[in-house]
Amino acid sequence: MADIPQGLYYTEEHEYLKSTDEDGVFLVGITDYAQGELGDVVYVELPETGDSFNRMDTFGTIEAVKAVSDLYSPLTGVVVAVNSALEDDPGLVNSAPYGGGWMIRLRIEDESELESLLDADAYRRLIGE
Repeated sequence: MADIPQGLYYTEEHEYLKSTDEDGVFLVGITDYAQGELGDVVYVELPETGDSFNRMDTFGTIEAVKAVSDLYSPLTGVVVAVNSALEDDPGLVNSAPYGGGWMIRLRIEDESELESLLDADAYRRLIGE
């Protein structure tokens, strides 16, 4: 059974947003369910700090033993930080998807877009748990 923490926002494409101590800035990564489906992550391609994305734009790719998948921006915003630790240890996505395995810090432009995301219970229903 996948770990689906309360208090995060989720997308139907299996990304999550986790609030930070900075207003309007969220950590973005893939869910525990997604990393489990992918298998061992061997490479993560991430954007540059300062890159901007519209909601559902591809912001990078994740490569696992089984497949390569696109990563989607959950909301419109600007990348304010990239998790450089994933360059040396992409397996953090598997071992700590909600911790050290985060991918980008995104400053969102429109907080009303948060309403388009799923809460933990809705995400649990989406994946059939």
